[in-house]
Formats: sequence, structure tokens, C-alpha cells
Amino acid sequence: MFCKAFRVRASTAIKGSERRKLRADVAAAFPNLSAEQLAEFIPNKEELNVIKICTHKGEAVTVYTNGRNPILFETEKALYPTVYTLWVYPDLLPAFSTWPPVLQKLAGGADLMLPGVVVPSSGFPQVERGTLCAITLLGNRAPVAVAAAAMSTAEMLAAGMKGKGFAVLHTYMDHLWEYGDKSCPPTLAPLPADPAEKENAENEEEVEGKKLGNSISTDTLQHVDIGDLSLKEQNSCAVVMGKEELNRTAETAEDHSTEAQQDAGDSRTPQEQMDALFNQCFFHALKCKVKKSDLPLLTSTFLRSHMFSCCPAGQQLDIKKSSYKKFSKFLQSMQRQKILQVKELTKGVESIVEVDWKHPDIKAFAVPEGFSPASAAQDSKSEDREQAYRAPEIIPLYGVSAKMVPLFQESGHRKGSILSSSEVRNIIINYVKTNELVDETNKNFVKVNAILCDCLLDKSEQDEISHLKWDDLLSRCLERLQPLHQVTFFGQEPIVRKGNIEPIDITTAQRSSNKKVTIIKNLELYGLDPQRVANILQQKVQASTTITPVPGAKDRVQVQIQGNQIHHLAKMLLEEYQLPRKYIQGLEKAPKLGRKK
Repeated sequence: MFCKAFRVRASTAIKGSERRKLRADVAAAFPNLSAEQLAEFIPNKEELNVIKICTHKGEAVTVYTNGRNPILFETEKALYPTVYTLWVYPDLLPAFSTWPPVLQKLAGGADLMLPGVVVPSSGFPQVERGTLCAITLLGNRAPVAVAAAAMSTAEMLAAGMKGKGFAVLHTYMDHLWEYGDKSCPPTLAPLPADPAEKENAENEEEVEGKKLGNSISTDTLQHVDIGDLSLKEQNSCAVVMGKEELNRTAETAEDHSTEAQQDAGDSRTPQEQMDALFNQCFFHALKCKVKKSDLPLLTSTFLRSHMFSCCPAGQQLDIKKSSYKKFSKFLQSMQRQKILQVKELTKGVESIVEVDWKHPDIKAFAVPEGFSPASAAQDSKSEDREQAYRAPEIIPLYGVSAKMVPLFQESGHRKGSILSSSEVRNIIINYVKTNELVDETNKNFVKVNAILCDCLLDKSEQDEISHLKWDDLLSRCLERLQPLHQVTFFGQEPIVRKGNIEPIDITTAQRSSNKKVTIIKNLELYGLDPQRVANILQQKVQASTTITPVPGAKDRVQVQIQGNQIHHLAKMLLEEYQLPRKYIQGLEKAPKLGRKK
């Protein structure tokens, strides 16, 4: 979650009732904390802050800090401790151990596979699927990661310790850890085992040591000091280099982990297999599915409607599991090979505009032998499901302009900072209260100080207005911020664009012989393929449709259909595609239905 840099959106101090509520939430989330530990964890007098951040994937996360260090983070109404907290309370969560070199992969954003989990002689703690767990390194009880169990303990053992064991949320050396004082984990000795077990384990280790001719002492393996591990930066992720004494152990652990991730008879890594699957589906789609008349073709439509349908039965395309991580990067790779050309016809919306069907790679591609979905009916259902349109999530945002910086700099924001409307509202309320600007005689009014005067009042108003109503204050503030909006299409990264999003524009026009036509613009902004919409409308209303360039707009197209078809459009956009009415302009121009006599 925090393997890449995140954006801080707001930071405020936690006071009084908020602090009490947080303490109650922590007590509910971690019932094994004693009253003394709880009071120490969420103190009454020390400075506590709440920070709103946005991760590189667009996830909204709330982080709670004590002094400089983050102690908790909250997402989807669930609280999670940070490694800083677990170093103080190492037994807060059930713990599982892994080999030191595995930390490199976890810090880079990987989940923990079961072959990389060390099986202790005393057995695993009993957990259920979804249980929050701590991940430690062999020989040190100080946790280095927070993760959710992907299986119950019984399921892990039943699976033969193969597959994904834990979904990693946060690690030592990730960007959330970097937000704190960047201290290293303490060295905490493992809890003492049963004497008989300990003696047996020592005997087994002695025999193993003789077989391998290994001179590693039991103490060395049982007490790993993480401070002795050297850190190097590689591809913006921290890499852990173990001591020489641990090299053989590390290699064995990595071999087991790699073995579990590879299919029988396939020496490729899962990432290489996914890359190959994307290449296969890509060439299959271009050779068998896409026609020249389909161009320009939205890249999202190409993936959803063409590549997914070329995926063999029993397999699934997942760009996150490939080396590309984003579909746009995959297409850029193909564009560098001059197989196709991708253009941004509309800002933030990419389309395939040209394909070289004579390219040797396309000509050489052959559909794999035995390729077919499980059944024709299943293929049809699968294709329909993949092609199903999902309305994007659209969030209005605001950018801090140069003129508004004095009003927002107290909250830690500068020119260009991006905020939601609720964040703007909270910042303004905190500013007014901090500077004691609420009118004592009428709390519905706010006194206008020099900064509010410069930021929110026109020159003609500055000598006349000394107070503003709360609503007027907030609306003036939003009007003077730079309008932005964030669009998130299903399965894709959020896109932030300048200005307010243009609505889907529906108009009617007169053509020759007094014929009416309906014109629809801006479909691409909402992830809708104009050609596909035109085809569906043509089938529904049995009228001819055409795709024409938008006058005065470069590389933009509009759908034109004979007759006033706004009723059919309204039903399709509102009911089938589930688009909010506020993003559709022109529905009021639908013909009025007369009563039957």
C-alpha cells in the first residue's frame, strides 16, 4: 500500500472528544491492550495529529501520528498499527516469521507467499482468513510488516504451505515508515520455547550442521540484529543484504518461494507468465478481433472487449501481476515496436488510432492449439460480463491558486495542492477557529481579517464588507480555487484533470428535408466508445447512425442518429449505464409524449 510515495492532503491536531473516540476505537480494535498500555498508546497530553493522505493507487487513508512517528493508519473504517507501534507492543498481533532477504520483496510491494514463511517447532498461531498479523524476521521478534492472512492456519497447512499466505499492507522501509523518524527495528529475542522442544531443536540443528558442513552457530540464527543488515536503494525500493552467515539460508528460502510461485513444468516466474499471456491475448485480439473500421478504438474497450475474450479458459489477465503494472505502459511497449499507434484524442482518454497488420509479429502469430473457452455459452457470458460498462467515479477537486496560498499555508498546503470540497471546508473552519474570527454576537458570521479580505473579496468590496456568513465564506473560497476533477475508470488508476468535467452533451438539429437528428458529444470522457454507442442505438431504434468529427475540436468525434432519440438515450445512459443525471446535458429536449385518444 505504501511501497510508493503518497500525497498528503490535510493535517490537523486531535483534541478532546476526538482523542477519546480514537482511544475507544483502538480499545475495540485491539482488546488485548491493557488499560495502562492504552493510556500510553493514546496519551492525554502529548501531541497527536491526524493526516489525510492519498496513496499512489488513489486510496484515501487516514494516518494518526504521535510526535513525528505514524502509530496507526485507517482505511475502509479499519484500524491498523504501524511498525513503530508494533516495536513497542510486539505481541499486539499474532506473528509469523520469514527469512531476512524476503523483506526486500515485501518492501517493494509484494505479498508474502507461504513457502517464504518459517514453520516453527511449536506450530503456527491459530488465525482465520482476514486476521491482521505481524510479520517478523527469523531470530528477531520485532515485526517488520503488517499483513492480513489470506488463509486460515488450517488452510495454510492443508495447502502444503503453497500459495499466497498474507496480503501485505505496510512494511519497515516503505514510505509510511519513511514519514516517521526512520528508526531501525529493535532486537527482541524470541520468546523462550519449551525446554524439551529447545533441546530437540538444538540436536536437529547440530545434525543438519554436520551434514552441510555449515559453521553457523545456533545463537547466530536465533538472534538476528536487523541493525547489522545493510540497506541499498534499488529501483526506489529498499533492498536488504543479509550477513554472509545467512546467505545459504536465504538462498534456500528464495528457492522454495520461487518453486511455489512457478507452475509445474514451467521455469518462468509468475510475472513472466503474465507478460506472456498479455502478449498472446494482444496479438490474438489484433489478428482475429479488431478490424480497421473499428479504429480509433478506446484502449479501455480494446482491453475489456477484445483482449479479455482472447484469454484461454482457466486463466485471467491481471496487469498488476505483469512487469508493466499499467496497461498504458504495455501499449507504449507495443508502440515502440511500431505495432500500433496510440493517441490521446481526448485529454486523459487514450485510443488506438493505427495498427500495422503487416508487422512480422502479427503475421507470425498463430492461435494456440486447443484454444477455446470452457464452452460457447460460457464464452458468451464471459464476454458479455467483460464488456459490461461501469460508470466512472467522478470526484470534484480544487487546486490551491497563488492568490489563495496565504489562507491555506497554515494547514501545510502550498500552490498546486489538491483538495476535496470537504477538506477545503475543514481547513477553512479550522482557520477561522484558530484565528478566533467567529463573531461573538452572532456565530453565523465570520469576521474578515486581512488574509480573508485579500483572498476572498473583490477590490470594490474590501472597504464595505467586514463580516461574511459561513455559507458565503465557503462558497467564495471554492469559487476562487482552481477547479479540477478526478476520474477513476474501473480497474484503472485515477486521472486528475483540470477544470470541471464536461457533461455528455445531447442536442437536436434540423437537416435537409426538415429531418431531425440527435447529436451526442463527450462520450469518450466517460469511458464510452462512440462507435459502440452508435451501434447499440442503431439496433435499438432501427435508425441510421454516423460518427463525425466535432466541429472546431481536434481529434474529437460525435455520434449522430436520425430522429429525436433522446428518450432512448436517457434510458440507456441513466438506467443501463448508471450515469448520474448531473453529467448529462440536454435530456429536457426529449419530445413530449402525447396522450392516446
